[in-house]
Amino acid sequence: MPGYKEVYDTWKADPLGHWARAAEAVSWVKPPSTILDDSAAPIYRWFPDAECNTCYNALDRHVEAGRGDQPAIIHDSPVTNSKTTITYARLQDRVSRLAGALAARGVAKGDRVVIYMPMIPEALVAMLACARIGAVHSVVFGGFAPHELAVRINDAAPKAVLSASCGIEGSRVIAYKPLLDEAIAQSQHKPDFTLVFQRPQAEAAMTPGRDFDWMAEEAQASPAGCTPVKGSDPLYILYTSGTTGQPKGVVRDNAGHMVALLWSMRNLYNVRAGDVFWAASDVGWVVGHSYICYAPLLAGCSTMVFEGKPVGTPDPGTFWRIVEEHGVKVLFTAPTALRAIRREDPSAEYLHRHDLSGLQALFLAGERADPDTIRWAQEHLQKPVIDHWWQTETGWAIAANPLGIEMLPVKPGSPTVPMPGYQVEVLDEGGHPVAPGTLGAIAIRLPLPPGTLPTLWKAEDRFRKSYLTAFPGYYETGDAGMKDEDGYVYIMARTDDVINVAGHRLSTGAMEEVLISHPDVAECAVIGIGDKLKGQAPLGLVCLNVGADRDEAEVQAECVALIRKEIGPVAAFKKCIVVNALPKTRSGKILRGTMVCIADGTPWKMPATIDDPATLDAISERIAGLGEPTN
Repeated sequence: MPGYKEVYDTWKADPLGHWARAAEAVSWVKPPSTILDDSAAPIYRWFPDAECNTCYNALDRHVEAGRGDQPAIIHDSPVTNSKTTITYARLQDRVSRLAGALAARGVAKGDRVVIYMPMIPEALVAMLACARIGAVHSVVFGGFAPHELAVRINDAAPKAVLSASCGIEGSRVIAYKPLLDEAIAQSQHKPDFTLVFQRPQAEAAMTPGRDFDWMAEEAQASPAGCTPVKGSDPLYILYTSGTTGQPKGVVRDNAGHMVALLWSMRNLYNVRAGDVFWAASDVGWVVGHSYICYAPLLAGCSTMVFEGKPVGTPDPGTFWRIVEEHGVKVLFTAPTALRAIRREDPSAEYLHRHDLSGLQALFLAGERADPDTIRWAQEHLQKPVIDHWWQTETGWAIAANPLGIEMLPVKPGSPTVPMPGYQVEVLDEGGHPVAPGTLGAIAIRLPLPPGTLPTLWKAEDRFRKSYLTAFPGYYETGDAGMKDEDGYVYIMARTDDVINVAGHRLSTGAMEEVLISHPDVAECAVIGIGDKLKGQAPLGLVCLNVGADRDEAEVQAECVALIRKEIGPVAAFKKCIVVNALPKTRSGKILRGTMVCIADGTPWKMPATIDDPATLDAISERIAGLGEPTN
């Protein structure tokens, strides 16, 4: 078996040959004769003349191969105390009927459909039904505020919206239908119709002539077959936040998406058909698209769909109970989920109550995984704990530890090495590569590999400006970090989070690494706030472990001393505050930029994706006015 270096070097020597071989894993209607169209560089298209159908590859071919009785979706919902298993044959039937219902109401290839759903199997049914008939889906996080949903409806101009009557967040039932009604009222574009999946926790009132009962429509529809689409045709649009306030619609094409995800399941995650794969995320995020819905089903795995939280539904042992009960081989979650579990269960008592012998590895992504959290998980799981780095835009890992090729040495704090397809460089402000160990802007040589975004929805100029102009010939990731002598990548912060203290460029991630090593600190964030003398100064915010009954002033002083010892006086780290919780998005990302605005007294607005506004309100009271902006 070739090792990582041989595989990576083979790709680098013949990138088109590498991806042509990877494309053999797809069942094509018409195989591609062109692997990469670079005629409009720096805009690239992979497998543009192929004909294919993503839903066929995710469902029909497995049923045709005699594996229809295998579980495709395992739904575990501690918030409703229910568990459901749907086989590949049953899922194929449901998807084809929902696709038929959409087609009967006029949805055709190229039309858009917005999906506004909680974490239930029907969210995947909806995505696959759109893929089946060539419609382009856009999943919006269930429970999103009406204004934000309206912005996305206006941009995507969907023919239909698929939704559920409610979602459940912990112990709260959130009615979705009133939010959807308000969004449609606000939006200039009006969908032709909606399908609403009624849940018993809160049934929705329907608008006659526009709203239709999902299950009734599905039950009476004629099954639809798979519509062939071009390899470069869009499969979905996923909106990610933009600096202008207008969200960016990341486009994912059909062919490159399948090729990349199939390659990753075998070579990165080391899973095969029949394995149980669990990405503990949400379908509203890219992880949910890539590794709850599409990749596991393309690979013939059983995918877990989880409706709950890592803690509180009902306890910090929920993840480990699911791994044991359902035979999960790979668990993929965000570092913030692991930190929440560790905070509630620092000695891992709940973890050790479960037989986790079937678990091959734990993968982390979505934000930087601090070394201390990785070591805690390694110690108690006695399994590989693998940080890997990717973005909404890329759709799959840029850097990782490829278990299916070779398990490389783990260096806590690094997502390991670039995957084939990604030539990662660390650049200075002038676009020149820097020496190993030097902090800089992380960029990727063009072309990006299959599965990554080819453009933004209806915004190619914005795509060029956002990603391709800062460093010509490169994709700008927006992340800052470095590479070491072994080629390992280190993501230290978003470029905006690298702070300038009296002329010294400092990584907030490096400071967070130090703070999290304090024995009483469960989670932390470091932000750069305005300082009239130094330009910026770091402010630390730390959450303590459950049971850490300490005087706040003592902990704060210890944290300041720790930074001074490990990083030095150059950090000018003098302010640290103990807080109960950090404000986050629903995917677990800490709202650092918002907190900077609050501290500096500059205008800000409540982020649409915030998980708990009360947490941000509490933080605001503690940090407002701490910054001293110079302008």
